[in-house]
Formats: sequence, C-alpha cells, structure tokens
Amino acid sequence: MVSISLDNPLVQTYIFYSAVLALKLFFVAILTGAARGKKNVYANPEDAAARKGTVKYDDPDVERTRRAHLNDLENIPAFWVLGALYLTTDPVVGWATLLFRAFALARIAHTVVYAVVPLPPPSRGIAFGVSFLVNVYMGVQVVLYYLSAM
Repeated sequence: MVSISLDNPLVQTYIFYSAVLALKLFFVAILTGAARGKKNVYANPEDAAARKGTVKYDDPDVERTRRAHLNDLENIPAFWVLGALYLTTDPVVGWATLLFRAFALARIAHTVVYAVVPLPPPSRGIAFGVSFLVNVYMGVQVVLYYLSAM
C-alpha cells in the first residue's frame, strides 16, 4: 500500500514544487501586467481610460508574456494532476524528486527564455520539451501501473 500522507518525504517534495509553480504563475501574471503598464496598452477600455492609455490586443511585448502565461496554464495544472497520481504508484523517491525538480526548473527556464530575456531557438523548445516529457512520462507510468492492477 502506498503512503500518501504529509509525513511522506516525496509528498512533501511534490507539495513544495507545486507551490513553487503556483507562485511562478502569479509572477508571470504580474509580468504581463507590468508589460501592459510599461507600454501603456490595455485589453479593456476601462483600464485604458483610467490610465490614459490605449486598447491594444497585439502589442508584441505584452503578447509574448501573455503567451508564456497561457503556456504555463496549459502545462502546470497537468503537472499537478499527473504528479499527484504519480505519487500513488509508489515511485522511487530519487527519480520522482528529479522529475518534479526538472519540471519546475524547465517551466521557470521557459518563462525566462521566452518572456524575460528572449533567447533564440532551441532554448524555449528545450525548456518546453523537458516539462512536456516529464508530464508524459508520469502519465504513462500511472496508466501502466493501474492497467497492470486491473
């Protein structure tokens, strides 16, 4: 039987990296708002009017940070679900810790090379690919574990 309790060090590791990723989501939201403020362009007329800015939906700097945020919103919740399910398969602690750490670092790197200090390819692709592969790996392991239990 797998011990899914707060006393389990691997559960604690998962919770730690999940919290780091949640904070990262908030950071990218702030980054997007800062890009809007710096350029004085807004998505809502009332915001533009209040700040004497303009409504603009296609500013390249704002859109870059917004796309990074959307990419996080597509990938981080999947990590939360798959990581929690992966914990139920009683994975090797060292390997699972490495997966959780790699995912978090890859998502942070993705934001840095995409929205903070844009770097040329393949930097963004590598960062995305690492996090994507971690999610796929955990998902496949969960499916195989419970398929064999059926």
